[in-house]
Amino acid sequence: MTIIAQARLGIHDPHDCTDASDELPILHAVYDTLVRRVGQGFVPHLARRWEVSDDARVWTFHLNPDVRFHDGSPCDARSVKASLERMAREDKGYTLGAPAVWRQYLGGAQIDVIDAVTLRVTLSDPMADLLDVLEQGFIVAPSAFEALDAGDLTAQVGSGPYRITTIGETEISAARVDGHFAGEPANAEITWRLVPDPADRLALLESGDVQVANGLDFEASRKLGIKRHEYLSPVAIIYLLNAAKGPLADARIRRALSVAVDRDALVDTVMHGAARPLRGFVSPNHFGAGDGQGAQCDRDLARALLAEAGYADGLMLEVDCPTRLPDEAERLTAALGEQLADVGIRLNVHVHPEREDYAHMVRRKEIRDLCVFDSSPMSTYRVLYEKIDSRLKGSWWQGYANPEVEAVIDQGRVTPDRAERAAIWREAYALLQDDPAWLTLYNPIRVIGLAGEHPDFAMPADGVIDVARLPYLPEGGA
Repeated sequence: MTIIAQARLGIHDPHDCTDASDELPILHAVYDTLVRRVGQGFVPHLARRWEVSDDARVWTFHLNPDVRFHDGSPCDARSVKASLERMAREDKGYTLGAPAVWRQYLGGAQIDVIDAVTLRVTLSDPMADLLDVLEQGFIVAPSAFEALDAGDLTAQVGSGPYRITTIGETEISAARVDGHFAGEPANAEITWRLVPDPADRLALLESGDVQVANGLDFEASRKLGIKRHEYLSPVAIIYLLNAAKGPLADARIRRALSVAVDRDALVDTVMHGAARPLRGFVSPNHFGAGDGQGAQCDRDLARALLAEAGYADGLMLEVDCPTRLPDEAERLTAALGEQLADVGIRLNVHVHPEREDYAHMVRRKEIRDLCVFDSSPMSTYRVLYEKIDSRLKGSWWQGYANPEVEAVIDQGRVTPDRAERAAIWREAYALLQDDPAWLTLYNPIRVIGLAGEHPDFAMPADGVIDVARLPYLPEGGA
C-alpha cells in the first residue's frame, strides 16, 4: 500500500468546484474527465478526440468506447451528459464563498447525445477555453446522484483508475482498477492519510511509514536529499484592491502600490525564500502568461504617482486580513506595511479569524481598501472572466474596469487556435501590468517528498499530485 501524508483530508461532492490540492488528487484518481491537463495544455482522456467550431461555441467529443463505472454501468455519452448537466445546476459548483461556479459556463449549454460515444456541447456564449472547465468536470455514475444529493459523500462512483474502498475521518483508501483504458497505475493501493503537522509528515516519510509526504517545511525538508522535490505553486498570493470607491479607485494609486513593493524582499523576509516574485496577474505556469517586468520596485515612481493623485503627503489605507489562507497573511501584511511606509502609505489592519466568513465578506464586495487573498484557478480565462471583467461582476471582482482588457477578453474567448489565444492572453498580461487590478506578490514554492530515488519526477503544473502517474513506491521503501 502507498500512503500519502497530507495536511488536510476530505472528499466532497465531485461536482462542487474545489481548488484544494489535497482533495483534487483523490477526485482525479476516482473519476475520469473528458480531457487531462499536461503542462499548459490538454490531452485526450475519456474523450479520444474533439472538434470545436470556428466561433468556439460548438464542441463535439468522441469518447473512448466500452468504459464502465466502478458499479459496472456504462460510462457513455448519456452518462457524460448527465454529469455535465448536474455540474451546471445552481446548487452545484460551490467553492469557498462562491456558489454555482460551473453554471456560468455550462448553465445555458445544450448538450446532445449523438450516439453512445459522441457528445455535442453547444454553449450559450463562446468559450475557447472550455477545456479548463472540463478538466475538472468529473464524470460520475448516475446511480450515485441520488445519494450524493442526499448528502451521502460515501457514494463516490466513478470510472477512474482507482475505486474508493474506505472513507474515514483520518484516512481514505482506494484500490487500482484492472484494465483501465488510460493504463494501470504503478501502485496497487493508495491511502491518503491526515497528518496536519509538517514535521510529523517529514518524520513518517523518513521512517518509511508513508511513501509520499506533501506540503513539507521548505528548510526542514532539505535533509531528505534526493527524496525532496520542489515545485512552483500556481496559486497567486495577492491583495484584492477596492477599485469601486476610495483611494484605490484611482489607477495611479493602484500602480503606485504595485511599484512601491519589493517582492524579492517579501519572499526573503516572509517566505524565507520559499516563493517566486509574481510580476503579473497569473503565474508562469499559466497558459498565456507574459514575461513583462512592469511590477518592478520603483519607489521614486510610486511617490510621483501618489503626488500626481493628490497624496504627496501620504495616505492611510484600511486592510482586511485573515489569519489563514494564506497562512502567512498577518506576517505578510506587517512586512508590506513596513515597505509602503517608505513612500508614505500607512496601513490600518483589521484581522478576521473566521476564514469562511471572510470569504463571504469578500464575495459581497464589503472589503475596505484592500484585503489579503489568493487566486487559484489554473485557467487564465477564468481569472480574467470571474475576477477582472466588470461586465460580469463575478464573485471576487472588486470594482475594477478596463475597456481595453475587456476587449482582449472578448477576442480570446472566440479564438480556438491555442497559439493565437496565448498571444491574446499575453496582451492582457501586459495591460494589467500598466493598470493592475490587484497587488500581486508571489507564488509559493512547495515541497513534496517521495520514498526512494526518482530523479525524473516532476509535479504537474497545477501543483496537484497525479496519483495514477506516480512512480512505483513500495511499502516501507527507503
